[in-house]
Amino acid sequence: MSSSGSTLDQGWDAPGGYGDEGTGPVRARRTDQPPGFWRAPFSGHYYREVGYALTGLPVAIAGFAVAIALFCLGVGTFVTVLGLPVLAGLTIAARGLGRAERARVREMLAVDVPGPAPVRQVRPGNWGAITARLADGAGWKAALYQVVMFPWAVFSFTLTLVFLLLGWAMALYPLYHWVFPRYTSWHGYQLFDFTDSHHVRHVYYVEGTWQIAAFSAIGVLLVFLTARLVHGLTNVNRAAARGLLGR
Repeated sequence: MSSSGSTLDQGWDAPGGYGDEGTGPVRARRTDQPPGFWRAPFSGHYYREVGYALTGLPVAIAGFAVAIALFCLGVGTFVTVLGLPVLAGLTIAARGLGRAERARVREMLAVDVPGPAPVRQVRPGNWGAITARLADGAGWKAALYQVVMFPWAVFSFTLTLVFLLLGWAMALYPLYHWVFPRYTSWHGYQLFDFTDSHHVRHVYYVEGTWQIAAFSAIGVLLVFLTARLVHGLTNVNRAAARGLLGR
């Protein structure tokens, strides 16, 4: 490589890029190992996984919108001259989105996923470039990634946010229990409030010492289990990146 600029251009999408290791087959590899059960909720590794799951939703929305819009436009104009260039543009855009996603996976999920080999244009000219892009299997796989991972991003975002907030809110309850009787009409955190068929009202507050302690203990357990949950959710992203965005 003659200059730093050419190195950046190659990146993970070309032979000799960051993902190549010698002359053998290039495979994804971990850059570090996940922490153990007891250390996980307090590790940077875990919070990078949380950050990946939470930022993954807006990223997935953008990728899904681009992929679907270009695909529908390309298919809709397929009978005209414009259809094929648009679909070729889809594979180009998908490769770019895939490159950005591999960078996110590398930085936040600690997995290096080497990019696919560059597109090889056999025929000269613009038509040769279009047909080469249309035959780009890696580009189509990257486009598929944007589509199939969108619902997973919604699911991961929701589950991560709910369990993250719930676990810490319960675990830290002894620190803010005093707020309820002082500033609200509740005696403590209200778990339920309903009236049965006999018009008897049932209401339960977490207010006693042992109740508060048990409530907090369940929250601490949720904090540790959430770390395992998030790791399991992001493992799906790791596998999808290896399968659809790598070599």
